[in-house]
Amino acid sequence: MTTEQAPISRDDIESKFREIKDEVDNVTNSAKNRAVPAAIGGGLIVLIIMFLLGRRVGSKRSAVVEIRRI
Repeated sequence: MTTEQAPISRDDIESKFREIKDEVDNVTNSAKNRAVPAAIGGGLIVLIIMFLLGRRVGSKRSAVVEIRRI
């Protein structure tokens, strides 16, 4: 019940690695295409939140200067 298989050659290993590399490249490219707009949107949201919080804190801490003319 033993069947003899041909020995694995260098070309067999290289072709298998190329197949795996192509699949990995496809997955990473599709992930990058989705991640870039999400990162830009997240960055904009963070900037808007920081701007609004800075305005709020600035209005609470701002000094009122009163000028009187004698």
